[in-house]
Amino acid sequence: MAQILTPPTTFFGRLRYLGPGFILSAAIVGSGELIATTALGAKAGFVMFWIIILSCLVKVALQLEFGKNAIYTGTFVMHNFNQLPGPKLGKAHWSIWLWLSLQGLKLLQVGGIVGGVAIVLKMAWPGISVNIWAIISVLLTSLWVYKGNYGPVEKGALVMIMLFTAVILISLFLLQGTKYAIQWPQVKTGLEFSLPAGMVAAAFGAFGITGVGGDEIMYYNYWCIEKGYAAYSGPNDGSKEWANRAKGWFNVMYLDAVLSMVVYTVVTAAFYLLGAAVLHSSGTVPEGYEMIEVLSKIFTETLGPWAKNLFLVGAFFVLYSTLFTATASWARVWGDAFGVIGWMKFDTPENQRKTIGIFSWVLPMIWCGLFLFFQAPVMMVILGGIATSILLILIVYVSLVFRFRELPASLKPSLLYDIFFWISIASILTVSAYGVLQIL
Repeated sequence: MAQILTPPTTFFGRLRYLGPGFILSAAIVGSGELIATTALGAKAGFVMFWIIILSCLVKVALQLEFGKNAIYTGTFVMHNFNQLPGPKLGKAHWSIWLWLSLQGLKLLQVGGIVGGVAIVLKMAWPGISVNIWAIISVLLTSLWVYKGNYGPVEKGALVMIMLFTAVILISLFLLQGTKYAIQWPQVKTGLEFSLPAGMVAAAFGAFGITGVGGDEIMYYNYWCIEKGYAAYSGPNDGSKEWANRAKGWFNVMYLDAVLSMVVYTVVTAAFYLLGAAVLHSSGTVPEGYEMIEVLSKIFTETLGPWAKNLFLVGAFFVLYSTLFTATASWARVWGDAFGVIGWMKFDTPENQRKTIGIFSWVLPMIWCGLFLFFQAPVMMVILGGIATSILLILIVYVSLVFRFRELPASLKPSLLYDIFFWISIASILTVSAYGVLQIL
């Protein structure tokens, strides 16, 4: 178990303790960036570039509240949900049941990611069917996550982030030497806050699924605890020394969240611009089994026919990073939720390891089964994005409780932080409410 540790005070000292945010980045970029963001760019062109950028920037304040809650409580998020004010149904708070009610669509979303991974592998090795590749990919992922602790998850996520970020930025740079070169007036139209009526549902889903979503915000609690931020701060004994340590680890977490936000914002913007520049102009929108083939045009049009193999490598790591980190993250949050509800035991480190191990096999099998049944990865991912947008409204409520009811007075943030926090909440509620009204 991690020991109480004085937090680093220098930039480079803090860099040594980063990690949880980059696990979230690896989880975000698969479904949100490669599939939903690029598909949205293909449909809408540059006009909705603003909503993609906004979705990346405005949610990080909520993520920080969940990270801070992990540090000053040292307990997992579903346990903390169960302490919220309001009624319980059985052993569990209503918020946990609401979360559970949205998981059907969320299961579809990751099923779409399984399909994307399988399609990429099928293109690389055509002799094996997509369905077989789907089964192979989830079995290997479960095996990797089953016995894995925090360290392998963090290292695997970081390697995959470096690989796909390099590939997508090279492609965007070389795009400027082709007939699809992006001009400033095109980008300007995407920053004018317009939203075509026919694009509302797609934008609503993309807002939920790009940037850090409701799921990833919840996962951040587990990864901050497993990284050691809470243990390094020590239990809250009400002392000034504890408050100073906690604030110091808050600062480390802030850097972790902000740097990871920079990574996924840059990658998200790049995917959207490529979709808008290459696919929208040619009238092609990725759907069904042709999804990866259509998306590969982004790379072949910018780098030449030889780049299809480069794209397959990049696409695999983008999609697989989400499958890998989703397996590790979902196993934890589902185990925690089932423990609170009373369906499984999650009360000791040993029981936590057993329950996480079970879910690391069960959940990927469900995702695989859903893909094999529906065979529509883009639709599955977009539906999951809509559920994520709804979940964000719950996350807003919980963040408000954490900030103004649970946060110890000794850890009160600055006025500037609170202003950013309220801007984030207002942006999320405005976009979510508008989307719900338009869909209804």
